[in-house]
Amino acid sequence: MWRLGVLVPVLAAGLMIVSEAVLADNWSDRGPVFESDRRQREEQEAAERAANRKTYEPVVYPKYMEGGERPDIKPAAPPIVYLDRAEEPGSIIIDTQARTLYFALPGKKAYAYPISVGREGFTWTGTERISRIAAWPSWTPPPEMRERVPGLPVTVSGGMLNPQGARALYLGSTVYRIHGTNNDRSVGRANSSGCFRLTNEHVVHLASIAKVGAKVQVMQSYAGGVSPNAPLSSIFGFLSPEPAAKPAKPVKKKPVAQKKKPAAPAAATVQVGQPAAAPGAAAPSAQTPASAAAEAVAAAQEARTAAAEAAAAARAAAKTVAAE
Repeated sequence: MWRLGVLVPVLAAGLMIVSEAVLADNWSDRGPVFESDRRQREEQEAAERAANRKTYEPVVYPKYMEGGERPDIKPAAPPIVYLDRAEEPGSIIIDTQARTLYFALPGKKAYAYPISVGREGFTWTGTERISRIAAWPSWTPPPEMRERVPGLPVTVSGGMLNPQGARALYLGSTVYRIHGTNNDRSVGRANSSGCFRLTNEHVVHLASIAKVGAKVQVMQSYAGGVSPNAPLSSIFGFLSPEPAAKPAKPVKKKPVAQKKKPAAPAAATVQVGQPAAAPGAAAPSAQTPASAAAEAVAAAQEARTAAAEAAAAARAAAKTVAAE
């Protein structure tokens, strides 16, 4: 009994730790980090920044601003995750709720890039195509943005001072883009005007593998499952027997056309008591000896009858002459 009294608290503590590990989205030095807590903290920080901005005087930038230097930024590949359903390789899926951009790879794999998304009131969903990919793009704030934020420049040339970063992937004919940033701390937040920001190292990597014309799906939440670990079926796949190879179907050969040889003409058979066949007439069929003998007897009888009739005709003619 005393063993049971020791084991029950230990098991209960273990279950609590496991449940926390399951519910937690991440871990830090202080313990599990939950997605809800992270969102709440970010919202509080955003509210504090908005309150602080009201106390600042508006910053006025030059109308035509130089973007500054353009260093050679090395691409950095993000982690690879495993999807539970196949996606079109080369396509892009943006999960705004998870703040992640997935670049689909063959074999149900994908690169997972952390991104920033549109803040409240600037989110959108839909499907577009990459219409252009530019290195160190210039930035021209749209009129509505310059109206919201007075003091913005009319245009900024490409460079490290440009908020578009080292690369930009334009989405169709919209004003939205997937681009880099000159402030890595903005990645992972909901603070843009509808564009999607990556770190410069990540956007350089994405721009090197994405193609113009690739499909980009922007959705609130990706419907498929995503896992950082490979599925067990792929790890222990060697234990399952390999399916037997299907027998190869026999190849049907087309018959070779053969030229027909002309048949040799059969020799004509001349029978006793019958005239020979005329040229071009069909040759008589072969007869057995019994049938040939019967035909010969019939022909002889016909000949005797014809001779008797001729003799009777001659006697009648003689009587006629004598009477005269």
